[in-house]
Amino acid sequence: TQSRIPRRPRCFPCFLFPGCGAGWYVDDVISRIDRMFPEMSIHLSRPNGTSAMLLVTLGKVLKVIVVMRSLFIDRTIVKGFHENVYTEDGKVSTVSSFVVVTDHATTALLHYQLPQMPDVVVRSFMTWLRSYIKLFQAPCQRCGKFLQDGLPPTWRDFRTLEAFHDTCRQ
Repeated sequence: TQSRIPRRPRCFPCFLFPGCGAGWYVDDVISRIDRMFPEMSIHLSRPNGTSAMLLVTLGKVLKVIVVMRSLFIDRTIVKGFHENVYTEDGKVSTVSSFVVVTDHATTALLHYQLPQMPDVVVRSFMTWLRSYIKLFQAPCQRCGKFLQDGLPPTWRDFRTLEAFHDTCRQ
């Protein structure tokens, strides 16, 4: 007769549950992403103790505040490089280009959904965000223009990362 070996209960990674003490895992994932993209600097802080806030500086183009709960991105705010990100908590940028990019970043958060692998989601989002390094230098891939209605091509395709104006992406 075969002796039956009891199955181990299914174990979920600790980072899937906020507040379970996996801050080290979040720190590790963010530091690996920071090393992946030299043109992007990521400063991690924990103003509330558990939730992480990232200040992502992308070249001399823009700054992004990324609010995270464990490894799940909760909210993003995109501001210009010379705008103060520490005043007026939660306020959007005064520059229309960055307001539109903030809206696109929110859309990207909805696109990059993979609850089983939140580290992949964060890495994919940061890769997408990095494509804005040439926000004011890349022409629209459809019309070839740098400006349309006074705005640069603010949309980045989620798969190819190509630049498009809002009206040209459809």
